[in-house]
Amino acid sequence: MNPDNIQTQMRRGALELCTLALLAKGDAYTSDIVNALRDAEMIVVEGAIYPILTRLKNAGYLSYRWEESPQGPPRKYYELTPTGRDYLNLLADTWKSVVSTVNLLIDSTPTCQPDNSNL
Repeated sequence: MNPDNIQTQMRRGALELCTLALLAKGDAYTSDIVNALRDAEMIVVEGAIYPILTRLKNAGYLSYRWEESPQGPPRKYYELTPTGRDYLNLLADTWKSVVSTVNLLIDSTPTCQPDNSNL
């Protein structure tokens, strides 16, 4: 297994939660979301965020508004809806529970030691 691929798959599963968490801090333009996720090393390619934003908007967790930009076309700013905030709280609680359980399992697993019986 490729370690980079494993990391990518794990991050992909957390992107929805991270996107909602960023928007809970305030409204954001798509590139602001992408930059924050990139800075946190959660995504590498910008295209990964668009399906997530669309899915969250269609589910009623996000809304958006258009604002004029002094440097080009209008920009779409996303914001968390009250339903989205409830969903974020549910996802965050679920994430914390899963992480806690995984950590318990990892911490209770004996560390693999090299087999030195042939020495």
